[in-house]
Amino acid sequence: MEQPKGVDWTVVILTCQYKDSVQVFQRELEVRQKREQIPAGTLLLAVEDPEKRVGSGGATLNALLVAAEHLSARAGFTVVTSDVLHSAWILILHMGLVLDIYYQGTEAEIQRCVRPDGRVPLVSGVVFFSVETAERLLATHVSPPLDACTYLGLDSGARPVQLSLFFDILYCMAENVTREDFLVGRPPELGQGDADVAGYLQSARAQLWRELRDQPLSMAYVSNGSYSYMTSSATEFLHSLALPGAPGAQIVHSQVEEQQLLAAGSSVVSCLLEGPVRLGPGSVLQHCHLRGPIHIGAGCMVSGLDIAHSEALHGWELHDLVLQGHRTRLHGSPGHAFTLVGRLDSWERQGAGTYLNVPWSEFFKRTGVRAWDLWDPDTPPAECCLPSARLFPVLHPSRDLGPQDLLWMLDRQEDGGEALRAWRASWRLSWEQLQPCLDRAATLASRRDLFFRQALHKARHVLEARQDLSLRPLIWAAVREGCPGPLLATLDQVAAGAEDPGVAARALACVADVLGCMAEGRGGLRSGPAANPEWMRPFSYLECGDLAAGVEALAQERDKWLSRPALLVRAARHYEGAGQILIRQAVMSAQHFVSTEPVELPGPGQWVVAECPARVDFSGGWSDTPPLAYELGGAVLGLAVRVDGRRPIGARARRIPEPELWLAVGPRQDEMTVKIVCRCLADLRDYCQPHAPGALLKAAFICAGIVHVHSELQLNEQLLRTFGGGFELHTWSELPHGSGLGTSSILAGTALAALQRAAGRVVGTEALIHAVLHLEQVLTTGGGWQDQVGGLMPGIKVGRSRAQLPLKVEVEEVTVPEGFVQKLNDHLLLVYTGKTRLARNLLQDVLRSWYARLPAVVQNAHSLVQQTEECAEAFRQGSLPLLGQCLTSYWEQKKLMAPGCEPLAVRRMMDVLAPHVHGQSLAGAGGGGFLYLLTKEPQQKEALEAVLAKTEGLGNYSIHLVEVDTQGLSLKLLGTEASTCCPFP
Repeated sequence: MEQPKGVDWTVVILTCQYKDSVQVFQRELEVRQKREQIPAGTLLLAVEDPEKRVGSGGATLNALLVAAEHLSARAGFTVVTSDVLHSAWILILHMGLVLDIYYQGTEAEIQRCVRPDGRVPLVSGVVFFSVETAERLLATHVSPPLDACTYLGLDSGARPVQLSLFFDILYCMAENVTREDFLVGRPPELGQGDADVAGYLQSARAQLWRELRDQPLSMAYVSNGSYSYMTSSATEFLHSLALPGAPGAQIVHSQVEEQQLLAAGSSVVSCLLEGPVRLGPGSVLQHCHLRGPIHIGAGCMVSGLDIAHSEALHGWELHDLVLQGHRTRLHGSPGHAFTLVGRLDSWERQGAGTYLNVPWSEFFKRTGVRAWDLWDPDTPPAECCLPSARLFPVLHPSRDLGPQDLLWMLDRQEDGGEALRAWRASWRLSWEQLQPCLDRAATLASRRDLFFRQALHKARHVLEARQDLSLRPLIWAAVREGCPGPLLATLDQVAAGAEDPGVAARALACVADVLGCMAEGRGGLRSGPAANPEWMRPFSYLECGDLAAGVEALAQERDKWLSRPALLVRAARHYEGAGQILIRQAVMSAQHFVSTEPVELPGPGQWVVAECPARVDFSGGWSDTPPLAYELGGAVLGLAVRVDGRRPIGARARRIPEPELWLAVGPRQDEMTVKIVCRCLADLRDYCQPHAPGALLKAAFICAGIVHVHSELQLNEQLLRTFGGGFELHTWSELPHGSGLGTSSILAGTALAALQRAAGRVVGTEALIHAVLHLEQVLTTGGGWQDQVGGLMPGIKVGRSRAQLPLKVEVEEVTVPEGFVQKLNDHLLLVYTGKTRLARNLLQDVLRSWYARLPAVVQNAHSLVQQTEECAEAFRQGSLPLLGQCLTSYWEQKKLMAPGCEPLAVRRMMDVLAPHVHGQSLAGAGGGGFLYLLTKEPQQKEALEAVLAKTEGLGNYSIHLVEVDTQGLSLKLLGTEASTCCPFP
């Protein structure tokens, strides 16, 4: 189901009680915006409350004024105007507590609110003001005494007034409230000791009544909702963070080495946990870097501890405790303090009071602490409570502080009073005294540092454990917050130390992503050439298998390309090129399954002709593409097909007396348009440049073992010594370039088959499938195995490769009901779209998405493999409608895998054909080439030609008959033809 779209806020305002927090939280909001958690166009403002006690209503009015002021300036006005509110969405976030609308309401008041379901609505703290109401409220900022709620009033010397958002601003709009009751009422926020300001408040309320009374106030009741108030209760706070009753632990932005030690219902947020760290049910860890063995029992919250503090926790088993580390600034000096309280402790100023979950008397008896250690002698008994107790050391005269300076209080000590003396020797503060000393900037900075520290550990683990988790969010966060260096260093380390080439290749692809992100969308397209001479030294290390030296050389070269976006993008391309080298080496493992048998050598001049059908893929394409083929495991269902009754792909080879290689390429067997003569090894050097003339044929000679391009022997010497002469090789394809029917791979298979037989060797079809994989890596085109499986093997079959190296492809024939092949032939058509496919760019995009492990791509890749088995079952049942559904679903999967593979003209053509077909898809990677369709009625070629002829703007299309080929690769020897000289100019 489509997720509902959120609000695009024009302004987000965070109100702050403390002046020193404003800049800290402003930076934090901007960090969230850099991470794209807040839209780029949203205006972000952290606003200080004019006075600490202006109340939630005064803070709201002040925030609204600041928002209107900024929007007015942005719109070009020189004064504040409420017109800017008409097109604005403003979100105001208050930091502080929210009270019930019925503050300590009587039972009768609560009973009046009971709904039919037996529940009482709670105020959630979310209030929506319409434009008209916001305008009315904004207008009050110029009317005394309400002007004192804003910074303008404060700057003008006005006496502050405290207003409640609920009990003043909203309450005056409530239908049953009278003016008299409203003016004399006292909001709970005002307290009982403020009688002298009652008259001032009454004047402010009168102004609110005049402006807002006629505004309607309504309530939206969320029947199944819940709301957690921020109270002083540690139990309630823990309950809001943990997941009681959950089947497992909640782990968020954290790296945990031993997750099995986290109890169900516990929660770990932004932590790095090394070794055995045990966490009990209902307990929460936040912003901690800990190294076990550590045992935190049930009902605990631990936050803000670093690895240096871990040892202090060894040997303790904590229960129902809240242990926190705090960054402080005392008289300008940074520090680190710790607080320890009980989960069940009362923070109220009345009652007996407890500390560490026991009465004060028991605490004093257990620890030796005395009341005068915590409170001054003249402190009233009512004020001797937990918030005012000087319990927490912030400075020791001779050493750094740690959790041990509080943990000793949990148990009777046998240290002769040493811990108590150290505690008494420390400068201590109460909870209330500590709050103004907290360094929020240092706290957020340490949390950010820990976030990236755990993220780097997680990145290493994800890569080395081959997990299908995306590192893109981490890459974006690291780059946008200006710290890509440690991430690049970690990726280098993983790549250099990897024993698996797949792990190293993915790490290099992540480096490319970092560089691409650093370019910030500038510098050109990510896909492009990667053969700059400056990068050849690191590439050469990788080619010869020295991974560590290659990664180090890549990093050294990378440092020279970081100065501007264009260089960053080019560097990213070369890192992807380095990854292709490692993919190539992994795929080369398919050579393990290439073998030949010697046979009688054909006579000189005797042609060996290999012919093949094309292939049509019905399901699973892309899963056969390295590295998916050996990291995920691939499964593709393909058909060998004749087009217009012809087998369109072939090659022929023969021996010739001249110690040379004569190469020819053409559109038909009797029409060769490209002719090349290789007389020396230098003529073969461009075998690995796919666009060089005859590169595929040259690579075929090398992969067949006929020519050794790095041998000290010259070409003519090699040929004469082994074969007594040279070879002539022709290849042809009657299909257009970029057809999507597997032409190049099948052509490579026919060339290898013909050459091997001409050289006196025979290669089995399954060995030939792996030989083509090897050839395409030598040629550097890459590509998967589905094309050669589809064309070299006859009929309908499923090819599969397992998630392992060496890469091995296994083929299973799919048995169909009797007569179904002919039925399929009657309903299957090919439509040439007239659009040429650009598969190379599509391939680069798919590999980039796979290495990034984008969740949609990973899920889609698994679906491709799964649907192949479903498609095979549809063939076994002989069901055309089911096969049509498979085709339709397959095309959607292809589009998810390679966005942009559906040109507009092709989409128009498919829409026109949709009523006439069970299903349709572009062949191969898409982007153009052939469209194949399964028609609802048999023999529909002429009918669909008429349909398409009535449609404008389709271009140069054509419809072709297609039938399943039951022969696959055919190899035959023809008669001898004399060759006395080179026939090529």
